[in-house]
Amino acid sequence: MAARKIKENVYYVGAIDWHRRLFDSLIPLPDGTSYNSYLVKGSEKTALIDTVDETRQHELLANLEDAGVETIDYVISNHTEQDHSGLIPLILKKYPGARVVTNPKCKDLVKEHILLTDDQFIVKNDGETLSLGDKTLQFILAPWVHWPETMFTYLVEDKILFSCDFLGSHLAPAELFVEDISAFYDGAKRYYAEIMMPFATNVRKHLEKIRSMDVEIIGPSHGPIHVNPQPILDAYTDWSSDEVKNEVVIPFVSMHGSTEKMVEHLTDQLVRRGITAKPFDLVKTDTGVLAMALVDAATVVIGAPTVLVGAHPKAIYAAALANALRPKTRFIGVIGSFGWGSRMLDQLKGILCNLSAEMLTPVIVKGYPKADDLSALERLADEILEKHKEANIAV
Repeated sequence: MAARKIKENVYYVGAIDWHRRLFDSLIPLPDGTSYNSYLVKGSEKTALIDTVDETRQHELLANLEDAGVETIDYVISNHTEQDHSGLIPLILKKYPGARVVTNPKCKDLVKEHILLTDDQFIVKNDGETLSLGDKTLQFILAPWVHWPETMFTYLVEDKILFSCDFLGSHLAPAELFVEDISAFYDGAKRYYAEIMMPFATNVRKHLEKIRSMDVEIIGPSHGPIHVNPQPILDAYTDWSSDEVKNEVVIPFVSMHGSTEKMVEHLTDQLVRRGITAKPFDLVKTDTGVLAMALVDAATVVIGAPTVLVGAHPKAIYAAALANALRPKTRFIGVIGSFGWGSRMLDQLKGILCNLSAEMLTPVIVKGYPKADDLSALERLADEILEKHKEANIAV
């Protein structure tokens, strides 16, 4: 794809990866992704804001040529990860006078990750600026959205905020700009859930900072550009708030049908009580879809059979995922079955140590669930209903 104009002398020169299906060997990418790089031509100097993943170097170089680039004076590094910084060495080699502009912490990490030297950097602190002549770049430190060295770059005269990973999405869009937020919403929520949710407190802080600025366009590092920032800011405000919904997410796995029967019965009982239940069979579930569901749910109940006295590995993974993403869920439950012995409950509790959620009464049964076991699940549904009411969650 060719370089694409955003504003006068401001271009998108990034790369679209239509076919990538896994990020960091961890995150599913059902819709591919993009690596957004931006070119700003001032009357005196030219700056490239981030590069692209090393696998897409030809697209970046072709787009720079298409944009009529004769020289690059500065490469702005907003974030260390190689999908942003991977081609900095190539750009420095192609444009020998270029210097890397970043903050002190990012400089240290970039040196470690792509092996640059001190003399290749210009260091900027929070709020400092860099003149390109008739255009000015201002640097805004944004730690822990989602790495400690993350930085935003603000193009003052054009009121464009290059927000790094913040407010992005793993999409491979044909369109440069977000035209319809409803079509973009699920991709943005998936991205928030998988990448930003563990840092909700910092997300809220930086949303306030952006709202206090005069921003007309937001250019993230992945996904399309926001020419109307309000919808994505409002969505992030909702997702990162402390408010939860009257929902129970039930990630489960079943080997011989016992745990599945328990999940089916609990799901039915929750629905009867006016609670939205969302069961996810971990053998089939896209973890990104599960992560999205965790954003809003008041309660999470993990369903697991026992394997050699421990929880099934897929249930362990679900617990580890929830523990890593740190959703705002208020209550946690465990249900499941065992054959001859189980330490599953203690194991899962230990994995969920990061969550400041109240543990519900567990229901762990021997063999296939009997009438008394089903009654215990009904009592668990009652307990969840009462907990939701006590927490003033709309039922």
